[in-house]
Amino acid sequence: MNDFIVCTTRSMHNYASEVITHLSKYLSFSKIAKHINGIDLLKTERFADGEMEVTVNSSIRGKDVVLFSSSARNEAGISVEEAKMELYQAIDALKRSQANKIIVFEPFISCSRSDRTTRRSSVGLWVHLKTLSSLGIQHIVTFQLHSDKSKTMVDPAICAIDDIPALTLLQKHLCDTYIKNTEYLEKQVRNKWAFCSVDAGGEKLARFFANSFGSPLVVAHKQRDYSKQNTVESVHILSADSLEGKSLWIVDDMIDTAGSVEMLIRALAPLKPGDINIIAVHAIFSPPAAQRLEALSQEGHLNRVLVSDTVSCSNLFPQRPSLEIVHSAEHAAKIIKTIVLNESMSILMKPFDAGTYLSGNKQGIS
Repeated sequence: MNDFIVCTTRSMHNYASEVITHLSKYLSFSKIAKHINGIDLLKTERFADGEMEVTVNSSIRGKDVVLFSSSARNEAGISVEEAKMELYQAIDALKRSQANKIIVFEPFISCSRSDRTTRRSSVGLWVHLKTLSSLGIQHIVTFQLHSDKSKTMVDPAICAIDDIPALTLLQKHLCDTYIKNTEYLEKQVRNKWAFCSVDAGGEKLARFFANSFGSPLVVAHKQRDYSKQNTVESVHILSADSLEGKSLWIVDDMIDTAGSVEMLIRALAPLKPGDINIIAVHAIFSPPAAQRLEALSQEGHLNRVLVSDTVSCSNLFPQRPSLEIVHSAEHAAKIIKTIVLNESMSILMKPFDAGTYLSGNKQGIS
């Protein structure tokens, strides 16, 4: 195993510090522990005309570097454009400092939805991934890309990409917080819960949850207006069972303006479910998402929103709905440990089974 260091751009200092804390538990022997903390390795400065320069503060010659960065809403309040430019310049500075290998860890790739190649428009994800690989990084790690096809934008002969299914973190949270034992899973969850997709394209994610918990699947078919951004014309609900009295969990990889989930919840409400909840990995919450979700909650249509911390989102909802944030830093630490020790990634990719998890066989579930 080569010496390595974990560092970060300004956008993820707190997150990277959490990762390092967890990583120290997994790699506790002194030879490794002294190399992992590079939280202040990078210094970013601005010239008078607004241009940027990133400096590496100490020698990293021959070391592997794990670089955390985010271009989404972040703890430092840095804009999308500035965060991306800082990431690109940080990579250049690390290359010029003769790092042996650079692994970019973006928990959420903010341009991941700009992946359509059939329109007469730019493809933001392709531009971003192409820039990263062209700058010389060897590995990209992220959580829950918007589509599987996105991974084909990177030439594996030049740069590897690992898309880790962070939905498993949310499934474990459901088990630990709400289900807790196999008896409740059998009698309540499998009879009185249902998992719903936001649209036909999201059926795979919702089915992933339904299969994991042995609960019914509900599919929403939405008609979009592709002449406008973030616009939905209508929603139709497809379900083999009555939804009356059931706890519904709407599953998606991200919530942006919440326009789709708002229309879906309003279409579900007349079916008289017991409560409606949202599960999403990435809490983008672009305006007017907060206002929409707060209005749904005040009207009694939305119970809770369960998300991960891949995008900074605390304090967005001062009142309702109940926002539960699942931390992913420990999972990120496990990923880094797996990479630096050249272990198999399969355990991080395997499907989650609630019955197995609740019965106590957690060793095989990361």
